[in-house]
Amino acid sequence: MITAGVVAFLLVATGALFWIAYRTLDGNIRTDSATDELLARLEAERPSRTAGAKGAENILLIGSDDRSGANASYGGEPGAQRSDTTILLHLAAGRGHATAVSIPRDVMVTVPACEKPDGTRGKAGLMQFNWAFELGGPACSIRTVEQLSGIRIDHYVILDFSGFKTMVDAIGGVEVCVPQAIHDKEAKLDLAAGRQSLHGEQALGYVRARESLGDGSDTQRMGRQQQFLAALIRKVQSQGVLLNPARLWPVLDAATSSVKADGGLSSLGALYDLTQDLRGVPSTDVVFLTAPRRPYRYDSDRDEFVQPQTTQLFTALRDDRQVAVRPPDAAPSPSAGAGVGASPGAGVRASPGAGVRAGVGAGASPAPGAGSNEVAGATAGASPSAGASPTFEGRTADVDACAPH
Repeated sequence: MITAGVVAFLLVATGALFWIAYRTLDGNIRTDSATDELLARLEAERPSRTAGAKGAENILLIGSDDRSGANASYGGEPGAQRSDTTILLHLAAGRGHATAVSIPRDVMVTVPACEKPDGTRGKAGLMQFNWAFELGGPACSIRTVEQLSGIRIDHYVILDFSGFKTMVDAIGGVEVCVPQAIHDKEAKLDLAAGRQSLHGEQALGYVRARESLGDGSDTQRMGRQQQFLAALIRKVQSQGVLLNPARLWPVLDAATSSVKADGGLSSLGALYDLTQDLRGVPSTDVVFLTAPRRPYRYDSDRDEFVQPQTTQLFTALRDDRQVAVRPPDAAPSPSAGAGVGASPGAGVRASPGAGVRAGVGAGASPAPGAGSNEVAGATAGASPSAGASPTFEGRTADVDACAPH
């Protein structure tokens, strides 16, 4: 009887602890109800899912450069924010593969008429992509992505500077390779060359740095961000974090405290299901790439999408087809087509009968200040070829960027 009583007490106590832990983690998550309500009101303007993509999920990951609160130390105007990093994550219907597409923040696109924080609605216009977040918040970024790709966004997650650092520290840092010493005051980064593990502030500086690394382009910075995310995924999988309660708790606590999400994803149960979906995808089938881009013809400090490759990429995701990638330094295959890999000044050759409506990057380009009916890049109304997509520059999560070093 004593033994039974002790066991019963332990079971009840353990259950209570689990319940308290669950409620704590679930309560950490912030729900962006305002964005959910706005998107619901604009349902008629949003794309529907294609028949071939039922069961697939598209999640927009937004890295905000918000300078308010704990982020004020990074300078800039307090309260101002833009989408410093935006990644479209596509999870296949059977969860057999996943594709993460970085959308260049400086790419010129037509941003739809979005509702501003003061309740007014701006005019649609041609501008760089990250202005959408500043002008109309996540709802405007989501609608812009949906308009240029024709892909329905199911969920979104917003992570700011402080949240990113917390997440990296929770898993004990992420290993990267630094080809040469970095001293970047703006990114608060001071690193020696070589293989090393980066924690909070250093990790944030590494993925933010631009001028002091490589050729100073945003394209190379997006490549580093993708390599960093791939290394993070490998670490979580290899060290059994998801199966070890002692290691899982700080990661879950950091994750749930660091993000703001839509109502459908802002619960511990929903995030756990998403984590399990991602855990089940082989790292060889987790693909990272950047939407094909090149310098904007009217301003080399801005980007434009390369066509028809960008439309082919979005069409493949919209139809839930797997995307093939090759290493950035590998020679393109004959099927890749000109322009893949964002080579400055690369030509574009549209396939006969492809039916692609080419915006900026193929054919005639709208001049600065063009009207809202002139779209930069692929559009929801486009009729791109349903044929095989080219092979894009990218990487898979199993590739260790440090291996050659």
